[in-house]
Amino acid sequence: MVTADLLQQFRLSGARIRVRRDADPANDVLGIVVAWDEEMVLLRKANRKLVKLSREYSFEAENAEKE
Repeated sequence: MVTADLLQQFRLSGARIRVRRDADPANDVLGIVVAWDEEMVLLRKANRKLVKLSREYSFEAENAEKE
């Protein structure tokens, strides 16, 4: 589960992040962290739509090295 400190860093920097929901890269979500609570994270995608995602997913900077 992603920590609140990491989400705060992403939100303050305004950097786009990648949320890996499963092994298929086509299912990744790119966006900017807007808000969060104990269970969910709210992201703003490039098309300005808001998406609620579980904090159980893997969160990383968009430009981070891929494994």
